[in-house]
Amino acid sequence: MSATRSCMVRQFQYYADLSEADIELLDSLEYSPEKLPPERVVWREGGSANELAVLSEGWACSYYTLEDGSRLILDIYLPGDVIGLREFATSEHLATVETITECTLCRFPHHHLTDIFAKSFRLTRVFFAVATTQQSILVERMINLGRRKASSRIAHFLCEMHARLGRMNEHMGNQFRLPLSQEMLADIMGLSSVHVSRTFSQLYDDHLVERSRHNIRIPDMDRLIEHAGFSNSYLGRQSIIRDRA
Repeated sequence: MSATRSCMVRQFQYYADLSEADIELLDSLEYSPEKLPPERVVWREGGSANELAVLSEGWACSYYTLEDGSRLILDIYLPGDVIGLREFATSEHLATVETITECTLCRFPHHHLTDIFAKSFRLTRVFFAVATTQQSILVERMINLGRRKASSRIAHFLCEMHARLGRMNEHMGNQFRLPLSQEMLADIMGLSSVHVSRTFSQLYDDHLVERSRHNIRIPDMDRLIEHAGFSNSYLGRQSIIRDRA
């Protein structure tokens, strides 16, 4: 087994210590990589839900299309994320999934996940932890939309992205790449593109966020966390499976 672990394995190792057998089971889900360009639909809302996918490289998102043709972005998927867990018990996809950047995606049928559940009690618990973390992120997104002012919404989202990316890169510091267009940020925040631009200008004037195209720098993380009212507890606790064994 290679010493270089996949992003998915490293994501799962955040929650629990995995055996070599567990790692081989996870690696089996990434045997058929598929290269996709940016803005490629992976599956559409209402389509038959008979598969999941591992995002091995790149960024993707899921969204609902509203009655007026606009969209609400629900999830931002990062390398190592499993896409489609919330739809494991449904017959139709609940949202459209689309790539943001060039991606490597590995699709697999539902029964492969069932096979893993039968073979590894530890991975069953980790998949449950991953699914509940995804649900918690969605709940926090709804709170962001309904209860926070614009500057706090954007600040909270940036804190979340920093925390999630930091799990895969502990030496990241306070700078990271955010490959989201102004329109995408508006669709995440429930704001207009103009309002997003003005809010970033406000955050810059307040010395909270520096933004240059797709690059984000946070001069003082503690101040941004305080401004956002951010707590990373909803993102799941490290080694939670081991601690609750």
